[in-house]
Amino acid sequence: MNFAMWRKALQVIPDVSKKEWDQLDLISKWLISTRAAVLIMTFISAALAGLFAWRAGSFAFFPWFALTFGLIMAHAANNIFNDYTDYVRGVDKDNYYRTIYGAQPVASGLLTSRQHLTYFAVTGILALLAGLYLVWYTEFSPLTWLLLAAGAFFVLFYTWPLKYIAMGEVAVLLVWGPLMIGGGYFVLTGAWDWNVTIASIPYVLGVTTVIFGKHIDKLKVDLEKRIYTVPVLIGEKAARYIILAMMVASYLITGYLIANRFFSPIMAIVLFAIPTFIQTYPALLKPKPDSRPKDFPEGQGGWPLYFAPYAFRNNRSFGSLFMLGLLLDVALWLIPATSNFWR
Repeated sequence: MNFAMWRKALQVIPDVSKKEWDQLDLISKWLISTRAAVLIMTFISAALAGLFAWRAGSFAFFPWFALTFGLIMAHAANNIFNDYTDYVRGVDKDNYYRTIYGAQPVASGLLTSRQHLTYFAVTGILALLAGLYLVWYTEFSPLTWLLLAAGAFFVLFYTWPLKYIAMGEVAVLLVWGPLMIGGGYFVLTGAWDWNVTIASIPYVLGVTTVIFGKHIDKLKVDLEKRIYTVPVLIGEKAARYIILAMMVASYLITGYLIANRFFSPIMAIVLFAIPTFIQTYPALLKPKPDSRPKDFPEGQGGWPLYFAPYAFRNNRSFGSLFMLGLLLDVALWLIPATSNFWR
């Protein structure tokens, strides 16, 4: 068991040689194949759904664990299938970005196509089993079936055709917010709450900035390969300003939810993420540099990606504080005196 590699794969996307790969244990290979470092975004969405359910007095650990496990497995399966789809369509040829900033097991020759699809099948089946348990838990609710079907659709069709027709960013916005958080809340409580769906937006906007940033970084090569992401269609400058707008909107929507008393003022703790935003926004005001700045990291989450790492750090700062604030908010709501005051 290579615990050091487990930890590394959960922090960055390691770039390993075939010789190093052959010496790794199965879990390390799975973590690298699924780009496990980004799965934290899904865990946070599941955690937020659980916290909202807890605040509503409907939290149960095992269903929440099944929800979290299922969502993470679905995200992991999606990442594996994305790599296979791009490989089959020839996207990863000619030193494409994704083969530069991290290992792409099938494109890099670390796994055969059959092995890669086996990873996908096992991971996808685990996600499906968790989903079917939740269907049973909700007494075969039609909405739970619909949520399961929507999840399967995005797992299978995000890379193609959605990403190719400027729907990838919209998919991320829908999946990590309304689907994971709003839908997760429904599965745990048995009730749909539009306030919870709105409350998911500040976090999911941050997740969407990461995919926007990555698509800006790949804009020129995506255009050459006829992958029409939103940044390809609207141009780098407009896409950079959309990222900035989403970052600011996260604070504004949180403020709105405090003002209408859905959140307690403790959620203002997200303001402590502003220093990270202040460090981030100057980079978004200018085009991507032609070469790596001297103080910018290279590889494993760094160059040749540029805007994506900035967006990821900003989202990690805001998202972590958003989850901490919600945890404290839940604690206040569970204390009768304070919950009555905020209501």
